Amino acid sequence: AVVSTQSGYYAGGPVLGPMVYGIAYCPVSRIPDIEALGVGDSKQLKESDRDEILGKMHENSDFVGYCVTVLSANYLSTSMLGRENYNLNAISHDTAISLLRNIIAKGVKVKDVYVDTVGPAEKYQAKLSALFPTLNITVASKADDKYPICGASSIFAKVCRDRCMKEWQFPEKGYDISDSGCGYPSDPKTKKWLMDNVDEVFGFPQFVRFSWSTAEKIIEKRSVPVSWDNEEEEEENIPKLNSFFKRVKKQTEIPRHRFYHEQGLTSSTEI
Repeated sequence: AVVSTQSGYYAGGPVLGPMVYGIAYCPVSRIPDIEALGVGDSKQLKESDRDEILGKMHENSDFVGYCVTVLSANYLSTSMLGRENYNLNAISHDTAISLLRNIIAKGVKVKDVYVDTVGPAEKYQAKLSALFPTLNITVASKADDKYPICGASSIFAKVCRDRCMKEWQFPEKGYDISDSGCGYPSDPKTKKWLMDNVDEVFGFPQFVRFSWSTAEKIIEKRSVPVSWDNEEEEEENIPKLNSFFKRVKKQTEIPRHRFYHEQGLTSSTEI
């Protein structure tokens, strides 16, 4: 089978809603049939066109299959703002690898893999080739424009995200998803929704990716400032908390008490 992984990730990803990663696969001999369905870069197609093509692919499920992974905005925020930063490139790579392993585990006999790059294509391809040495792997920029199977996975991922956006149910009260735009910070509707829905104490609901600089700047501007000063640490002779966790160099020799030096005593090697 020919396989493609597609992130639905561009320009840093969305600030509203989830990031959706998709993988599509089909027999090598059916690539022309995939192309005939009208697949392409999902971002360049109208929503109605994406829905129509998705319907066609469902009708032809005898030769095209897919799988998607949905990563919530809350998951992305907690991953990227944790003590150890788990950046967006690493998240994207790990998710794509997981999708590929998933279809292989389900019995898909993979031969060729095409991946839309996240980060430098050469490094990403070398990473995947090391993990899957028996596969022919191609990582390229704008792969959904170049390879029909990448266009298919792009549509699966984008339609899934569109539906997540439309059908999202807020666990928090008082929020309305309508008029939020596409969810990317370049959309004026999305920026307006963020400005209108920021809470001065709690910031944003879980639907918003706090780790996006767009959200951070709005919180800094519209919300109450918070200070985490610790006066005790500023007093003299009181060590800071993080000083207890610093690596201490091992001493090769324990210094002897001055009593031994004053009395001219030395260690005995034999009794």
